[in-house]
Amino acid sequence: MFLLLGFSDLSLAAQTSLYVFLLLSYLFSVIGNGLIMLVVTFTPRLNSPMYFFLTVLSFTEILSISSTVPKALQGFLKAGRTISLIGCATQFSVFLAAVNCESSILTVMAYDRYMAICQPLRYTSVMTVSVCWKLTMIAWIFAFVNAVIGFSLLFNLPFCDSILIAHFFCDILPVMSLACGNTFFLEVFQLIMSVTLIMSTFTLIICSYVRILTSIFLLPSAESRHKAFSTCGSHLVSVIIFFGSAMFVHFHLGNPLSPYNDRMVALSYSVIIPTINPLIYSLKNNEMKEAIRKLTLKIVTLHM
Repeated sequence: MFLLLGFSDLSLAAQTSLYVFLLLSYLFSVIGNGLIMLVVTFTPRLNSPMYFFLTVLSFTEILSISSTVPKALQGFLKAGRTISLIGCATQFSVFLAAVNCESSILTVMAYDRYMAICQPLRYTSVMTVSVCWKLTMIAWIFAFVNAVIGFSLLFNLPFCDSILIAHFFCDILPVMSLACGNTFFLEVFQLIMSVTLIMSTFTLIICSYVRILTSIFLLPSAESRHKAFSTCGSHLVSVIIFFGSAMFVHFHLGNPLSPYNDRMVALSYSVIIPTINPLIYSLKNNEMKEAIRKLTLKIVTLHM
């Protein structure tokens, strides 16, 4: 049995503000990402690889935020701060798998945009439904394998007498700090995971966007360049936010972050990113906005 510190060391006013923030963020994320999945599924015009991967990303965001925030909300009640070893292991594994999958899907989405803009004549023959499903399965298998390895290395360690996890969920570093055994292999795994998860995927995305931007600047008209930019702008913003926060966490230089700062940084990648992604992909996408408007109008009409 562990005890999550959560935000219990903060003032009552700060706890109240954070509770409202987490609750609203969770509701908005689940509703927003769920709406994207619903709109893409029931709008034939959006049945394309770009929107297929967007639904996968939305599902991953729901899984990610649902693995952390509900328990964090319980943590504002004293009785809700405890978490069993199995519960902690499950939370850790699900969150790790979701984050791994998100990085892979963002990479696949970059490849999809590369094919659409740089290889338009081959796009439909290469990015078939079968290929989209295969790429998605590879992303999930990669995420699942990483989560299983991390779970095996972390939760096979003996834990010390201290049961207090200085975090609002079972993240790898706060849980590892409670271990009494040799954490060498776990630290090596974290380093390898950081490099493969962050640097390799981010490098692939950068390479894709170098080719994409080169192709866009070679387009003959300003209208065609604007249209090409609009199809990848939302994805680029999402990539910058996701990988920016991930690099800060994994490659932070200087003194280790304090427990307070560590929790505040964790809010960026565990709560804020899943919450703002629906806004990024809907507000900057005219097709999505129009599809949401039509579906909402249809639902309202049916219930009148």
